[in-house]
Amino acid sequence: MSEEPEPISAAERRALERDRDALRAARAADAPAPQDSGQAGDRGDAADQSERVDEATHIGVRLAEITLRLHEGERAGVPPVDAVGVGSTVTVRFPDGDRATLHLARLASDRDPTLVTADSPLGHALLGHEAGDRVEYATPEGRETVHLLSVGEPGPENGR
Repeated sequence: MSEEPEPISAAERRALERDRDALRAARAADAPAPQDSGQAGDRGDAADQSERVDEATHIGVRLAEITLRLHEGERAGVPPVDAVGVGSTVTVRFPDGDRATLHLARLASDRDPTLVTADSPLGHALLGHEAGDRVEYATPEGRETVHLLSVGEPGPENGR
């Protein structure tokens, strides 16, 4: 990760805001209920409590991560359009001819399959490249090459 705040695409922002809202709702739904008595529960209760603490910790860490990323993205300004960087929207063509518009993100989200993290093999390989470049990256099946069609919001001729 760089020292400077990195831009955030509109798609990454929307996905992270949805993640944040879902995590906040999960945290509120899992808030501990008041104890009915002062008696200690059995081992199952202790295990359940331990699991709830672990989940609450996970939620807290992820919320902090998302909040920081949203704040950094706001400070960083507009995503680059001359060469691929974090926050860029790119359109690529795969060897089979399929085209995809992707958003290079710092954080992943299950809520938007078009987000590609900058530390994934494809995302990392795209960094610094310009429209027209052929970019090679590693996959579990071997090396692949994509053609970088555009950097920036896609036009009608190169969108999905």
